[in-house]
Amino acid sequence: MTDLGSASVDGELESFSLVELAVLRLRREILSGRTDPGERLVEEQLTRRLGISRAPLREALRRLAEQGLVEHVPRRGVRVATLSERDVRELYEVRDVLERHAISTALPLRREADLAGLRAALDQMREATRAGDRLQIAEAHRRFHVAVVALAGNSQLTSMYESILVKLQLYMARNLSREAEVAQPQDGVHRHERLLTAAAGDAEAMLTELAGHGARSYLA
Repeated sequence: MTDLGSASVDGELESFSLVELAVLRLRREILSGRTDPGERLVEEQLTRRLGISRAPLREALRRLAEQGLVEHVPRRGVRVATLSERDVRELYEVRDVLERHAISTALPLRREADLAGLRAALDQMREATRAGDRLQIAEAHRRFHVAVVALAGNSQLTSMYESILVKLQLYMARNLSREAEVAQPQDGVHRHERLLTAAAGDAEAMLTELAGHGARSYLA
């Protein structure tokens, strides 16, 4: 005799796992720069490519929309999320202001141990660069800069900064993708190594290094 309760639970777990896998795969494709902002996501194509039905796909797309990675357009379906050029410019300006404020507040550091978050992110960046994993490279870049802002010890500031990065993550991935086409793989690592060295000094040294960091070099 079939245990209907068990079958129901198994079905729910299977559906959950399909949704999670779809979210992870689509998120990786978007944040690795393989899809551009505004690119349409066609359900029929995605169900075939991912090997899932419409129900888990739609739930996956709903979760990605909550993360700000896709958007639903009336009568046109789903597309990779977009921001206007002005939106991107203004968000980067806010990001810069928050970073500069955090650095001015935090440096010079009292303890060498305060750099642990930056060192861990840099280690992740080195490993991801060796592996050629663009998603992990992007995650390591984000993690490094969040750790910089966290040096100020202001949780509200860090939370606000992370919300800006969520909105910008598509464009940060796009920037890194274009950088990979024209720069040496280790260039990003070296830029962040210089930031780490500067962080061990005073605020002026760190701000000078940040000014030449080139976070938007390949966005145009």
